[in-house]
Amino acid sequence: MEYSGNLIKMSAEHPESVQYLLKLGENSILMNDLIGENIQFTFNGIINCINCGKITKKSFSQGFCYNCFLTAPQAAPSIVNPELDMAHLGISRDMEWAKTYSLVEHYVYLAFSSNIKVGVTRSSQVNTRWIDQGAKKGVILAKTPYRNLAGQIEVAMKQHFADKTNWRSMLSDINCDDSILLEAKNLALNVFPSEFEEYFFADNTITELNYPVKKYPEKVKSISLDNLPKFNKKLVGIKGQYLIFDDNTVMNIRKHNGYFVEINF
Repeated sequence: MEYSGNLIKMSAEHPESVQYLLKLGENSILMNDLIGENIQFTFNGIINCINCGKITKKSFSQGFCYNCFLTAPQAAPSIVNPELDMAHLGISRDMEWAKTYSLVEHYVYLAFSSNIKVGVTRSSQVNTRWIDQGAKKGVILAKTPYRNLAGQIEVAMKQHFADKTNWRSMLSDINCDDSILLEAKNLALNVFPSEFEEYFFADNTITELNYPVKKYPEKVKSISLDNLPKFNKKLVGIKGQYLIFDDNTVMNIRKHNGYFVEINF
């Protein structure tokens, strides 16, 4: 079968195993069904901005043209650094957008992907966030009424926990006992800033995520459509936003947001 359209990060749900859906043009492909099959990707050199749709020679911040990178609320610095979000003060690139994405309940969390890390996301998106990071397990650390507060708590927690995922380690068959995550949360409680203690989340429920992977790469190598615009490989797994192939190569779908491709399988 052949499909074509602009890549956008896969949406995902997590019943017993995470289910990945790749939307391409008017079609949606259940990627789990393709594990064990050969897939051909062809990139024709066209990249469309995921915000305005215009053709861009270079993708900024995973899918934006330069103008939208500078002006779109989805590309604001506070997306990466939530402590910079000023929507609660009436300052935003787009206040209507901020009402839905900034001025809503946020979680600070601890998750295990390559190690224990701290992060921030909207409460409605926490499972999606963990899946995108390839987290094996996660637990909520704090709940705040808006993004900036969650960001301030995260900044304090960065003194004790990593805030980045080692993607190479994440793409390996690693596990984490619940006790490790609970010990990390207990440490977080002991160093939690007193001025934010009302936002600490006492519930220690741990969410576990299982990914559809038949074979993990032995020595992972990332491939890019910029350097390899056409390839045909057997899909053996999906974790985070990475497709894993049987020759130990992986491709980050999110990194290719806006790339116009043809997919055959």
